[in-house]
Amino acid sequence: MNLEQIYREAGAYLEGHFLLSSGNHSQFYLQSAKVLENPELAGKLSDELASVIVKSGVEFDSVCSPALGGVLAGYELARAAKKRFIFTERVNKIMSLRRGFEVKKGERFIICEDIITTGGSALESARIIEELGGVVVGFAALANRGFCSLANINSDRKPECKLPFNKPLFALGNFKFEIYEPSDCPLCKNGSEAIKPGSRGN
Repeated sequence: MNLEQIYREAGAYLEGHFLLSSGNHSQFYLQSAKVLENPELAGKLSDELASVIVKSGVEFDSVCSPALGGVLAGYELARAAKKRFIFTERVNKIMSLRRGFEVKKGERFIICEDIITTGGSALESARIIEELGGVVVGFAALANRGFCSLANINSDRKPECKLPFNKPLFALGNFKFEIYEPSDCPLCKNGSEAIKPGSRGN
């Protein structure tokens, strides 16, 4: 499965000057919403991701995703794997579990995102699950931004990765994009202005 081609054909592989949620800048951005707006394509990707996890031997009972970006990817993974799905969301900037969702003691979870960059949001969701008595057995995403190592694709782990060393991460593709601090961004130095993805038609 050529994930880069899928993202490009969906108009989800963006090139420009982007302000990331971390505050850093990048010339490239993956807009997974453009891939997931096609239910048939979302289903195929999630079927493949579920197959990758099952083949690894990792067993799980449920899927949890951080809202908002991970919800569609996580729901589709749960559908493909025939598992339960819940999501966490931020309340006053604090990740929380709401809407009557419950976690059973010992319930095994995969934490699923659309894209894993450093894994910060996924880790916040994992901590909530574990605080409530659940067990996080792994992480998953449609795409990996190249900071965290993958269990199913040869890849390196960078110091910025926040995910635990002892839990596998599964993804369908690994994208390595340069990320710059604003003070050292060559795009800024060329006079370009960083825009937040989702704004100005992106």
